[in-house]
Amino acid sequence: MEWLHNAYNLRKDEITERLEEFSKVKDDDIFYELCFCLLTPQSNGMRCDEAVTLLREKNFIRNSVPLIPILKTKTRFHHHKARYLQMMKQMYPDITSRLSTERDAHLLREWLVRNVKGIGMKEASHFLRNIGYRHLAILDRHILKNLVKCNVIDTLPKPLNKKKYLEIEKNVLDFSKRIKIDADHLDLLFWSMETGVVFK
Repeated sequence: MEWLHNAYNLRKDEITERLEEFSKVKDDDIFYELCFCLLTPQSNGMRCDEAVTLLREKNFIRNSVPLIPILKTKTRFHHHKARYLQMMKQMYPDITSRLSTERDAHLLREWLVRNVKGIGMKEASHFLRNIGYRHLAILDRHILKNLVKCNVIDTLPKPLNKKKYLEIEKNVLDFSKRIKIDADHLDLLFWSMETGVVFK
């Protein structure tokens, strides 16, 4: 895996800095990170981030905001996602309460998947990583493609159900230990190798 370590060494400082930023997220930023993760399925992350910027500008967490005009040019399935955002906003006090009382990332992920409409294993993992939790695999297409390239998995899984997700996640954690690159660093590394930027 010399090629992977070479790529990592080029981005290690930037990845470390990004993860430190995630660990400092608090207050309203947590709400908007969840908005972002609700918007990302089958959509471009950069465009979703643009939508979240507009939601912030309109103070969506406290105001009634028409969502369709914002979402329709930024994300796919904007009608569904607008509904998910409104539902999440209504139950956000329950989410913050859960985050303040439960520190186990895996139990939090289970709760989010069960209770927040529009959130699956990948989105819940992504949200928790973006607010400072660690050691959860975010198995999007960029990551899965690179896991095949690294022989961590044989083929792209279709469909990626919960059982398969947890199986691949274990493989990722084992692989990261074997190559001595932290799993959270590995995720951002793979993403940046595909997109050219260390994002989130």
